[in-house]
Amino acid sequence: MHDYDVIWIGTGQATGTVIPRLTGAGKRVALIEGGEVGGSCVNYGCTPTKTMVASARAAHMARRGADFGVEVPEFSIDFGTVMARMNRMRDNAGMTEWLRTMDGVDFFAEYAHFVSDHEVQVGDRVVSGDTIVIHTGTSPLKLPIDGVDDVDWLDNAGLLELDAVPDHLVIVGGSYIGMEFGQIFRRLGSDVTILEASGHLMPREDDDIAHAAEEILVSEGVTVRTDAKVSSVAQPEPGRVEVSFTVDGDTETITGSHLLLAVGRVPNTAALHLDAAGVQTDQRGYVRVDDVLRTNVEHIYALGDVNGRGAFTHTSVNDGETFWDHYADAGDRRVSDRIPIYAMYIDPPLGRIGMSEREARASGRNVRMATRPMSQIARAKEKDETAGLIKILVDADSEEFLGVAILGVGGDEVINMFAPFMTAGGSYRTFRKAVFTHPTVGELLPWILDDLAPLDD
Repeated sequence: MHDYDVIWIGTGQATGTVIPRLTGAGKRVALIEGGEVGGSCVNYGCTPTKTMVASARAAHMARRGADFGVEVPEFSIDFGTVMARMNRMRDNAGMTEWLRTMDGVDFFAEYAHFVSDHEVQVGDRVVSGDTIVIHTGTSPLKLPIDGVDDVDWLDNAGLLELDAVPDHLVIVGGSYIGMEFGQIFRRLGSDVTILEASGHLMPREDDDIAHAAEEILVSEGVTVRTDAKVSSVAQPEPGRVEVSFTVDGDTETITGSHLLLAVGRVPNTAALHLDAAGVQTDQRGYVRVDDVLRTNVEHIYALGDVNGRGAFTHTSVNDGETFWDHYADAGDRRVSDRIPIYAMYIDPPLGRIGMSEREARASGRNVRMATRPMSQIARAKEKDETAGLIKILVDADSEEFLGVAILGVGGDEVINMFAPFMTAGGSYRTFRKAVFTHPTVGELLPWILDDLAPLDD
C-alpha cells in the first residue's frame, strides 16, 4: 500500500480546482510546493500584471483628461503606491493557509523529484502514491547571447520587484509579456524600446492584428524595432545596460537603464528526475500527455503549462477539470475538444478564440471572413477608444465559426460570448439573429457577419 492516493507536485491553478474534490472523495493527498503557492498566475502573472495594467491605465486617462473635458493640469506617479497595490492583490497567504489546513492533505514546503514511478523524494523523505500529478509550470527562458550572464537582466518576476520606475526599459521580445510590460512602464513614465527578432510584434498573430497592436504602442511613445536580432548585452556600470542587435546585417547598440528578457518560457521539468519514473518529454522538455493529460506512465499525469498544451490560467484550470473527469469517471472532457481562447492585456486588449486567419487559410476549409475597424463601432467612438479591429472567420459549408479576434475596447470580455456558441457548434446564421444590448461593442458582431466574403488569394 502506498502512502497516498495522490501525490500532487506544484500548486498551479488546477490545484484549487481538483484538491478539494480529491479530499471530498476521501483521498489522501500529498501536496508538494517548494516555491510560492498559486503558481505564476497569482505570484508573477495574471493577478499582479493586470493590477499594474489598471494603474497604468489610470495614468493614461489622466493624460487624456482634456479629451473628455476634464482638465488635469498636473499629476504624478507614486510608484511605491502602484507596487503596494499590486502586492496586496497578489498576496497568496489565504490560499496557502487553505491548502495547508485542508483535511486529508499533507502539505510539503519542499521541492520534489522522482525516485521511481510511484515514489517521490521530498526533502529528506521518500513518499509513495497510487497516482502522481505533475503541475510545476514554466520559467522564463534566458536568451543564450554573449554577455547575458554578466548583466542584471530582469524577467517578468524580477520586474515586479522594482522600487522605482526605470528611466529606459529595453525589452527583448515583442510578444505578449513584452507588449504588456512595454505599455505599462511607458504609461508610468519610462522610455521603452522593444526589440523583436521577427518581422512584426506578436509573431503568432495575423499581420493586421499585430500591426494594429504595434500602432497602439507606438502612438503612446514606445519605440519598436522589428527584425532586430540581439547579438550581445553588456553592463559597463550599474544602471546602464547596452544591447547590441543587427537589422538587415547592420549592427546597432542601444543603451537603457533596465533590461527585460521576454523571449519565451521553458517547462519546470529538469529537476524532477523524470527519467527515474520513465516519463517522456518532447524536445523542449514539456511532458508528453494524451487527451486526458496522462503521460506515457499510466498513473502519472501532467497538468498546466508543463505539458505544453496550453499556456494560460484558464487552460490550466480546464486541465484540472479534464483530469478529474478521467480520474473520477465524472465526465468526458478531452484536451482535443478545447477551443483555444485567450486575451492579451495591452490597452485596449486583444481577445482571440479559435483559428487565426493564417490557420484558417492553411486548414483547406471553405473560409469566409469579415472585418470591421473599431473606429466604426459606436460604443468605441463614444468612449473615444477607437484603436483596433474585429475579425470573424467562418466555415461556409458547416456554418460554424472558425475564429474571432477582437482587438479593441472590451475585447477581452466580448470574446467570451463566442466560447459557448463555438463549443456547441452553433451556426453563425443563428448568431446573426441574436439581439444584443445597445450601445455596446458586442452589438455590432451579428451585423459584421453581413460582410462575410471569401478570402483573397
